Formats: sequence, structure tokens, C-alpha cells
Amino acid sequence: MLVLLAFIIIFHITSAALLFVATIDNAWWVGDEFFADVWRICINNTNCTEIGDGFTDYATMQAVQATMILSTILCCIAFLIFLLQLFRLKQGERFVLTSIIQLLSCLSVVIAASIYTDRREELHRQNSELYRQTSEGTYGYSFILAWVAFAFTFISGLMYLILRKRK
Repeated sequence: MLVLLAFIIIFHITSAALLFVATIDNAWWVGDEFFADVWRICINNTNCTEIGDGFTDYATMQAVQATMILSTILCCIAFLIFLLQLFRLKQGERFVLTSIIQLLSCLSVVIAASIYTDRREELHRQNSELYRQTSEGTYGYSFILAWVAFAFTFISGLMYLILRKRK
């Protein structure tokens, strides 16, 4: 039982770490001489431009930013609630509240990654002055980590739903 508990805790911490890296790191769209994310666009590692109000369709990027931040916060809250429920639940009860919050985190990250996937090409075309050198790029590791974090938070949420407290 202790091994299972350790696995669940490590799995949850890994999910949170993936969400932090995917949200913070600047590698959602990368190429040879540039990298871009939901916060800024950098060319030649020195010329960085923050994505702000002057960005066309800025509301889309704000939606991606907000849902990634929300998913990270919800994942951390779910972990804290799991720890509280670990000591407060009666024997045989399920970790339903932790599961619900973790599945909301999963939903938030899939919304963010889906919005970015759907709108990336149009955002680059509308903001061609910022993205003119980034047309030959590919999705970066932060973007991939966001999708991996989706899978991890989904599996974690299901684990909490199935898990019952034992002695």
C-alpha cells in the first residue's frame, strides 16, 4: 500500500512539473534561429518581443495563458486536497474531490493546447511582423509537454476516482 501511495504522489508531482514547464518555458513553436511561446517571441536568442495588447487576436493568446495557469493551479490544489483527504477521509471512502479538481486541471490544459493547435497558423499570419522568421518552425517541447501533461492529469484524475482509502 505504501508503494502505491508513493507512486500516486510521484505521478501527481510529475504532472504538476510538466504543467509548470509547459506553461513557463519558451518553446511552444521553435526553429533554427527562434523560439516562441504564449508569452513572448525570441529571434536569435537576443531579440525578444513580449506578446501584449498590440498583438492581433491577443484574446486568443490570453485564453491559452489563462487556461495553462489555471490547470497548473488546479493540479497543485488537487495535490494539497489529496494530502488533506489522506488524513481526513474515513476508511473505504473515495478521493472524489481530488479527482474532480484533477480532472478540471486536465480539462484546462486540453483547452489551452487545443486552442493553440487550432489558432497557431492564423495567429502567425495575422501577426506576420512578429512571426515573419518563424514560418519554418515546428511545435516545441513545451507544446508537447502540455499534451503529455493532459494525459498525466487525466490518468491521475481517474486514479483518484477509483482509489479508496485503506488502513
